[in-house]
Amino acid sequence: MALRLGLTLLMALLCMPSHANLRQAPEPELRSLLQRTVAEADSFQDRFDAQVWLLDMSTRLTRFMPEAEERLTLLRQVHHEASKAGLRPDLVLALIHTESHFDRFAISSVGAQGMMQIMPFWKAELGRPQDNLTDNATNLRYGCTILSFYLRKENGNLSRALARYNGSLGRNTYPAKVIGFWHDYWYVKP
Repeated sequence: MALRLGLTLLMALLCMPSHANLRQAPEPELRSLLQRTVAEADSFQDRFDAQVWLLDMSTRLTRFMPEAEERLTLLRQVHHEASKAGLRPDLVLALIHTESHFDRFAISSVGAQGMMQIMPFWKAELGRPQDNLTDNATNLRYGCTILSFYLRKENGNLSRALARYNGSLGRNTYPAKVIGFWHDYWYVKP
């Protein structure tokens, strides 16, 4: 509740005329972009939740993605795919942070691709060889579905599900890294 109140206050301050606060008002183009993004975000309970989450996460993501439109598009996609798969969007952001540092063209030493580092064999398994794993929407759909499956398989045990996702079941290094990024950087109190 305190976070929601604080973000509401931040939104109000950002929308005030520049002479009414100590900060310069956001550029009209950014305000317009955020309004469009909120209007297109269909996985939120209401517009207020969308505004708060998108503004908060966009601010955190700036260091990885300086372009505002790219950030907001990705955040809307992450929220949509994570929600659809029954995952917390902030957890998915922590996983992406760990896997690719938000580089959609990342390729691992074993050939995993995209932000969530999906192995290409999944395309053949699904009979979808045309899928592009560097396309964020496709990558997020695959990655969120896979992580959600592993969470169910592990009866909600996040560390084991993350280790399965990474192919490192029995080791704790990868799950600890994701959970560390989640708690230190992306976590949003429900």
